[in-house]
Amino acid sequence: MAVDPVCGMTVDEKKAPAKSEYNGKTYYFCAPGCKRAFDANPAKYVKA
Repeated sequence: MAVDPVCGMTVDEKKAPAKSEYNGKTYYFCAPGCKRAFDANPAKYVKA
């Protein structure tokens, strides 16, 4: 299971409705809206 970096919801990687690549890592999202928020500003949601 993965955690949606935008809303914190637990997401099954196999069933995630959306995903994005950032800095060589795949992030999974519970909904397309969370993916859009992440894609607009990934650095806001990724802990360095």
